[in-house]
This record gives sequence, C-alpha cells and structure tokens, in this order.
Amino acid sequence: MEGGDLRIAPRIVIPMREIELAYARSGGPGGQNVNKVASKAVLRFDLRGSPSLPEPARQRALARLEPRLTREGVLLLSSNIHREQARNRVAVIERLRVLLAAAVAPRKRRRPTAPTVAARERRLADKRRRAIRKQERSRRDAD
Repeated sequence: MEGGDLRIAPRIVIPMREIELAYARSGGPGGQNVNKVASKAVLRFDLRGSPSLPEPARQRALARLEPRLTREGVLLLSSNIHREQARNRVAVIERLRVLLAAAVAPRKRRRPTAPTVAARERRLADKRRRAIRKQERSRRDAD
C-alpha cells in the first residue's frame, strides 16, 4: 500500500478513494471494552463500477467473485479478528488485495502432454497380463 493506493497486480492499482471503510462494534475478544469501541472494519468496494480495473480483469473478477457480491456488484468484506481498529483495517485491506489478485489473474492455459514411452509400455504390458489371465480362466471353464 504505497502512497494510499492498493497494488493488486503489476499493472493494476486501486486508489484508496475507491474503497469505503466503515467501523462497527465487534463481538470478538476484548471483554467489556468491546461494548464501547467500534473495532470491526467493514470494507465496501464497487467492483462493477471501479474505473481502476481493466475490462478483461473486471469481467474475470465479477465471474469469480459473484457469490460474494451484492446485486449492485459491490464486494463486502469485514474483519474483527483483532482488538484494535487499525489492525482490523489493515487485515481487511490485505484480504481485499489477496482476493482481487487471485480473481483478476488470468487462468493458466493447460499444455497438452503425451504419455511417456515407459508409461505406454507399462499400460500395454498390464493389458497383456489381464488378457492372459482372462484367457486362462476361460480355458479352465471349458475343461
């Protein structure tokens, strides 16, 4: 997070002004303090309307994160694992970075491979053994 921006990928940077952070009371650890302090960090990011994402990356992210989005295309994340608001804010922003980085990354193309010569020979040898075994069974039945 350099200069208030969130780097998702080498060519994708999201300005912090596009990320909306709110705070709420957390039910996590903290004892009586939990009733007084809003330490839970709630993050909203408009994935569908963000001008920072290139269109192909946005389409991949929308498809992969669809179950996590609201009807308006807003991604909601929250963190209440820490007792301090600042640590929860850092944690939820890091979760957004990791989630978006995985969602916008293009899938690797599968390189078709052929079986090795040894694998083909093993398969044929096994096939021969099975065939012989079945032939032997049928000969015994005929006797």
